[in-house]
Amino acid sequence: MLKGIPKILSPELLKVLCEMGHSDRIVIADGNFPAESMGKDAIVIRCDGHGVPELLDAILQVIPLDTYVEKPMNLMEVMPGDPVKTPIWDTYKEIVAKHDERGAACVGNIERFQFYEEAKKAYAIIATGESAVYANVMLQKGVVIN
Repeated sequence: MLKGIPKILSPELLKVLCEMGHSDRIVIADGNFPAESMGKDAIVIRCDGHGVPELLDAILQVIPLDTYVEKPMNLMEVMPGDPVKTPIWDTYKEIVAKHDERGAACVGNIERFQFYEEAKKAYAIIATGESAVYANVMLQKGVVIN
């Protein structure tokens, strides 16, 4: 155990977050996301018993978002005509506002199939048990300044 580290961050996940460099991306995927097939060239970490919001909050406690891009946090855009509500996005925006002074302004959307393509290039994908749909988040790591 470590002091000051959220308990939800497993040793495996902490190692990955530590290994990531500036501009590397990590996907926190909902339970429907094809993490294993998208993550053939990425590290896939299983966090099936957890939801995206609590992992997002914990991760943003230990890594900064990239300040060199306008939207270092991206959500998977809802497909046109898909009758889905995404209230979880409001939760994400509240979480990011606690950790980044840009708040919701640093959150963007990526079209679903483009999100998949970008996820294939991510450093890691975290597979969660999140049951909300369109609950996937892609984060771009910034520079840690002490």
